[in-house]
Amino acid sequence: MLRLFVGNLPNTCDEAALNVWFEQRGHEVSFTQVVRDRLTGHSRGFGFVELKGASNLEETIKSLHGQAMLGRVLTVNAATPKLPRGGAIHPQPA
Repeated sequence: MLRLFVGNLPNTCDEAALNVWFEQRGHEVSFTQVVRDRLTGHSRGFGFVELKGASNLEETIKSLHGQAMLGRVLTVNAATPKLPRGGAIHPQPA
């Protein structure tokens, strides 16, 4: 299973539209998420997609990166693991 970051999403894009966009390009989707602003609920312009059955990350990204969705050119990259939030980590004095 491949997890992808998708950036430069159109403002009107929701999970269903993102799912359909990937499926129209021959990919089986297991999960989609459009990241939203906590206060307004509006899309922040990026999201994540998990693909079933896709095994070659580089070829999948190459085939999708730079394609248009509703007039916007998408950025598609490998998703990186979410880092823990909090303050800066400082070394403890010895």
